[in-house]
Amino acid sequence: MAWYNLLFQKMAHIKPFRALRYDPARVAVSQAVTQPYDKITPQMQERYYAASPYNLVRIILGKRLATDGPADNPYIRAAGFFSDWRRQSIFLQDAEPSLYRYSQTFTVPGSTTQVERQGFIGLGKIEDYSAGIVFRHEQTLAKPKADRLDLLRATRAHFGQIFMLYSDPTNEIEPALRVQNSRVAELTDEYGVVHRLWPISNPATVELVQHAMQDKKLIIADGHHRYETALTYRNERRAADGAQTDAGSSPYEFVMMTFVNMDSPGLLVLPTHRVVHGLDSFSMDGFREKAAQFFTVDEVDCSLDARRATAILKEAAHTGTSLLAVARDRVFLLSRPKSPETALRGTSLRQQGLDVVQLHKCILEGALGISEDAIRDQTNVSYIRDTAEAMATAREGKADVSFLMNPVRMQQVRDIAFAGEVLPQKSTDFYPKLLTGLTIYALE
Repeated sequence: MAWYNLLFQKMAHIKPFRALRYDPARVAVSQAVTQPYDKITPQMQERYYAASPYNLVRIILGKRLATDGPADNPYIRAAGFFSDWRRQSIFLQDAEPSLYRYSQTFTVPGSTTQVERQGFIGLGKIEDYSAGIVFRHEQTLAKPKADRLDLLRATRAHFGQIFMLYSDPTNEIEPALRVQNSRVAELTDEYGVVHRLWPISNPATVELVQHAMQDKKLIIADGHHRYETALTYRNERRAADGAQTDAGSSPYEFVMMTFVNMDSPGLLVLPTHRVVHGLDSFSMDGFREKAAQFFTVDEVDCSLDARRATAILKEAAHTGTSLLAVARDRVFLLSRPKSPETALRGTSLRQQGLDVVQLHKCILEGALGISEDAIRDQTNVSYIRDTAEAMATAREGKADVSFLMNPVRMQQVRDIAFAGEVLPQKSTDFYPKLLTGLTIYALE
């Protein structure tokens, strides 16, 4: 019965791999790697294109052309670049299977506090959510998954990291990774974040980490679309190969992940603010009347800056959910919730206390009448992380109103995910982002 126990034992399966990495003799890694594909603006795309002919943006987010069609499109061009660069030895494959210690040193936005976040890169086995090993915490959208699936089918490689969280309150794993190997990469990105990478191939260290991770449950912090894309691709390849569902050694059964301890003080979650635009008729007086059904509404100094806004939100959080509504020349503080039960009907008690859920259900849907579909499709709502930018967008008349909020706490993310629930899209912003291209996992 040993095989039966092994088959039904829930465990996180982590393994080392021989990563493809940019050859520093051919191209400076700082000129070749990028932010995650979904964080690349058109301006960033142009800058990456200009940085180096080997910048990875040509693969992960290539330019679209008017002549694109079935025979030539961004995915076909991406596969061509990847194949050519491998043939030219722009990428070199590490000699030994390794895990990769990954350190990010950064300044907390809006402060002078410096923090280091530690993690490690390895391959993680792709699991169905029903297995109870990998948990999501946010909704996904069909369009981004279709885009990433086309890229994966064309290149048969993973270029970006799926950001995975595990719990290690006694901090056993991070110290094991602090070996004396020479680091193979160090660079500072456009946000001033210093990234460092060390390969770890010592079998004893790798085995220690694998053993320590076996009983961990994993939460996707960032990369929900890419994880579900990898899951779809795995199922396609299984079907094509006639593989059984328990066939776990094929390359497509794994995806590249960065693992970070959710109990680490270096883990930072920022809010993503909501910017509302395109409403047929909007006035702050009318909004105040409707919002008063759900919150106590107080007018505050309209000249406040981003730092002061953050401080007000943090202080008001002691009374429960707190939000700031910023318009062209007025600012309201929404606090001390008095939400009617009808507004939060259908949401669990653990979600009802979340600022982002109250904002969506009570304010966006309840007070402003924006439908769930319009929110999901970003018809009237867009998302901005930077507090000053969100405020400026409303003050300059580019939006009707911006809503600022406090971040979701890590414990809340954990409770929601492990309960099998999901938050609205863009509820969390784990900062900083993991760079794309430091390591590459080629399936073939």
